[in-house]
Amino acid sequence: MAMIQKIIGRKAEQELLLECYESNKPEFVAVYGRRRIGKTFLVKQFFKERFDFYFTGAYQATKKDQLFNFKMTLESYSGKKQKTPSTWLEAFFQLKDYLSLLGERRKVVFIDELPWFDTPRSNFISAIELFWNQWASDQNLMLVVCGSATSWMVNKLLGDKGGLHNRVTHSIYLAPFSLGETEAFLQENRIVFNRHQIVECYMMLGGTPYYLNMLQPKLSLAQNINNLFFVENGELRREFDFLFRSLFRDSKVYRKIVEQLSKKTKGMSRQEIIQECGITDNGKLSEILENLCNCDFIRRYSSFNKRQREAIYQLTDLFSLFHLRYIKDANGMDDRFWTDAIDSPSHRAWCGYAFEQVCLHHIKQIKWALGIDGVQTSVCSWATLPSIDADGKRREGAQIDLVIDRRDQTINLCEMKFSMKPFEITPSYLEHIVSRRELFREVTGTNKALHLTFVTTYGLVKNAQYGMIQSEVTMDDLFKY
Repeated sequence: MAMIQKIIGRKAEQELLLECYESNKPEFVAVYGRRRIGKTFLVKQFFKERFDFYFTGAYQATKKDQLFNFKMTLESYSGKKQKTPSTWLEAFFQLKDYLSLLGERRKVVFIDELPWFDTPRSNFISAIELFWNQWASDQNLMLVVCGSATSWMVNKLLGDKGGLHNRVTHSIYLAPFSLGETEAFLQENRIVFNRHQIVECYMMLGGTPYYLNMLQPKLSLAQNINNLFFVENGELRREFDFLFRSLFRDSKVYRKIVEQLSKKTKGMSRQEIIQECGITDNGKLSEILENLCNCDFIRRYSSFNKRQREAIYQLTDLFSLFHLRYIKDANGMDDRFWTDAIDSPSHRAWCGYAFEQVCLHHIKQIKWALGIDGVQTSVCSWATLPSIDADGKRREGAQIDLVIDRRDQTINLCEMKFSMKPFEITPSYLEHIVSRRELFREVTGTNKALHLTFVTTYGLVKNAQYGMIQSEVTMDDLFKY
């Protein structure tokens, strides 16, 4: 099936859409993922917009307005005057009558922004449930639904316990672009950045196609960031607020947790989140944390050799990290702020942490570079607090942000360093990481081989200390996709 416009990446997703289209069986496909990630673009471009019916929800519109919009859309497809339905049940009966006139051929229906139809007392879920169960599931029909409110898609559609339980035949989760996909996207849009600049761009915008599409070819990266965030009416200056309002109904609580996590770069336990945010420890909090994980704002991970219930939550959404560090309190800031901030102490500190998050988004590429992509692994972090040992000596605390525990009796202890040139390991720094390795061995009691591993932008300087490092991964390795 030819494309109207080139789709970057998304190969597995396109293959699944094609498989569903050609199956000649009733297919109910749910495409979900956070806002601005390219869900609608993928479906529309794949089908060349040749739908038998395509209908999209309107943000915060009333049920009455949504139904009127449905009527107008149905008229444009059927070529016949339609009555404005008073309920969603009536609307889907009208859709059934129209589709029945199209014969036995394969039909494709695309309903976009599905969660926005589910207004209070709308009975939208029961209506689409009846449409599918009573009629569409016996037709030569492919129903594709899409939604940015990932928590709604996961809980109310994919996790439905009622009439829609297990009715979705295939689900497609659309993740942000990887670095390799981002590079291909920028090249397609004639954006000329070197890979160091692409990594830094990723550290601010993440792999979100909608944001990347705003970059102007004639401007440098710093100039683009000034225009998008720091000028008075920059297009992304207020995006963070809208993002939360559009994804979560109780957005203030979600935002409060995210803002608190942004202050604790190493993450927080559930109990710490409860104490710092003043939130009750109940099922609602569990739902909020799960939704934030599903929407790629935070990650849940366990420290090495720790139980799941001792999990740590860490903010990993790069766009949110950048906004909360620099944009949230940027009133009155110079509209050339980012150009002037390059290589400042604040900028260097942010780069170091943001690069760590980029690496955590590219574990698959790191494993490939290490030659262990076929080895079963678990990825975690590790930390130990200062303590007094059996001999009464003070033992320093330590932390390793990326630990790759391998089934082949090896553990990679990873250091992640963002720099403008090859990173040089000094004698004192080597002493520090070797000491930390031995502390890890002592505290965890592991008998596996411990490999010191560096993930850097331009590699390591081949000096006297280099021979003590077992493996390294460079920025170029992260671009594989």
